[in-house]
Formats: sequence, structure tokens, C-alpha cells
Amino acid sequence: MLHKLNFWKNRKPNSSEQVYTIDTIKKNPIPEHIAIIMDGNGRWAQKRALPRIAGHHEGTKVVRKITKLANSLGVKVLTLYAFSTENWKRPKSEVDYLMKLPEEFLQTFLPELIKENVQVRVMGMKDSLPEHTFRAVQNAINKTSDNDGMILNFALNYGSRNEIVQAVNSIIADQKSGILKEEEVTEDIFSTYLMTQELSDPDLLIRTSGVVRLSNFMLWQLSYAEFWFTETLWPDFSEQHFLEAIDEFQKRARRFGGV
Repeated sequence: MLHKLNFWKNRKPNSSEQVYTIDTIKKNPIPEHIAIIMDGNGRWAQKRALPRIAGHHEGTKVVRKITKLANSLGVKVLTLYAFSTENWKRPKSEVDYLMKLPEEFLQTFLPELIKENVQVRVMGMKDSLPEHTFRAVQNAINKTSDNDGMILNFALNYGSRNEIVQAVNSIIADQKSGILKEEEVTEDIFSTYLMTQELSDPDLLIRTSGVVRLSNFMLWQLSYAEFWFTETLWPDFSEQHFLEAIDEFQKRARRFGGV
């Protein structure tokens, strides 16, 4: 059953001790768009008797190295689930720290992103972010806007159900104003109303920490993505894990409902 659902559950990451190399992985097609649910920061910290924010801080180091690796592999879009619309329910101290992370992270990493020709984008309800968070992400978007390399797309204050409802409301408004006729609404047209309208759908979804669910992440866009799950917590996620996920992706026969 799991095989037919097109995903893998990696209970013991890299248990075969196989070493994956960039050169070997690049011999086969690389997924154009990879999406990652970066899960397990809090549990990583708790296992070490550290505050949860220590796990989030450690997780930013992994973002940095996986971004660099994805760029070197030729991945065109890397979407990272950084903060969901549901994450506001967490303790205020944790939320406040998470809202400071983009500023802290981008201050140190932005020069390198510019140098590496990476373009930063953010999808989500940016207007609801604290001013300092919005200012940090907008600065990164502006300063990398001329880059035409890999797109590093942060899902920040993002929820897929909210995105879909907003798309439906926009379509209704356009129909009422005469911009769009009812019979013109197709799957392709609907996709243009989503926050990912300029991006291809993800080919591969990676989720860390052993949790096997989408958690309101890109529900429309992930319809035909290949899923890869690992019990490894995000702060422990390595370049080898990332290459292993791509290697598994390359072994799949993607028929999109065909034979």
C-alpha cells in the first residue's frame, strides 16, 4: 500500500551505510522543485535538555547547508516550510523567537545568497507578520530580485487551506467583475490564483522527524509529488540525507496516473 502511495518511510536513515555523492546523483534527473517540511527542532532541543528555541537556532544551520547543496545540484526551486498559520498557537516566547529568526538568518546568509545567484521568495500572509520580520524578508526579496538562479522560497505564515480559500474568493471576484468567465475556470487557471503561480509544482516532498502528514502544506501543489519521510530530526538532517532522498526519487517511475 505504501509503495502505491508513492512515498518512502526511512526508518533508519542511510542504514545501509551507502555514501551518496553529488557527482553520482547528478548523473540522473534532479527534481526541479523540492519542498521540505522542516520538523523536529523542538524535540531535538528537549532531548538535550535545552529550550525549544535552541533547536530552531540549530535548524537554521541546516537550512544554510541544504540550500547550498540544492543550488550546487541544479535544483530550480527549494521551498521550505518555515512557519505555518497554525504555529501562532505556540507559546509566545517561542513565536517571538521564530519571528526574529528570518532577520538573524538573512543578515548573515544574504551576502552568500546574492553571490550564489539565489533568488529569495516568500509565500504566505506577509502582511500579518511583525514589522521587523516583514522588513527582513522584503529586504532579501529586493536584494536578490535580479538573481536568476535557484529560487529559495520560504513558506512563512503559510497555510494551504487559507491559500485555497483566498484563491476561490479571488476567482469569484474576477467573475463578478467580468475578468473571468465561469466556464474558463480550469485546473491550470486555478493554479494561477495560488501563491505558487510562478512556480512549478514540487516534484519531491521531504519531511523530517518521523511524522507522516502534510500539516496543511501545499495541498493542491503536492498532488503528484513523491514523498520521502525520515525519522531524523531537522537539526540532524545532513547532506547525505538530502542526497539519499533524491536518489530514492530518481528510482521512481512517475506516470501521473498513466500506465
